Amino acid sequence: QVQLVESGGGLVQAGGSLRLSCAASGRASSANFMGWFRQAPGKEREFVAAISWTTGSTYYADSVKGRFTISREFAKGTVYLQMNSLKPEDTAVYYCAAKYGRGWSQRPSTFDSWGQGTQVTVSS
Repeated sequence: QVQLVESGGGLVQAGGSLRLSCAASGRASSANFMGWFRQAPGKEREFVAAISWTTGSTYYADSVKGRFTISREFAKGTVYLQMNSLKPEDTAVYYCAAKYGRGWSQRPSTFDSWGQGTQVTVSS
């Protein structure tokens, strides 16, 4: 059974930091890529960051480069998203996702398994 469980969301003031965690179990732990996406009310789900589970290569959306850092702890099957210098426009539900296909793509439709999401709210 595939399971992705996110944690670490919350309310923070602009300029603050949060760290999200995604614990992967079952088939999710054998994915090629693990990613973070977000969806704000009335908007489409968008790519935030991803990491190759095996090589550690990282990918970022332009809007978060220099502020967010994705990392993995292989032994624990956990992926993290460190978010610094948060802005009100970062407010969204953040989802963890697993991609089993080998080719890289940031399109949400290419990711196979999804967590339930965790709310991040940044106040101005």
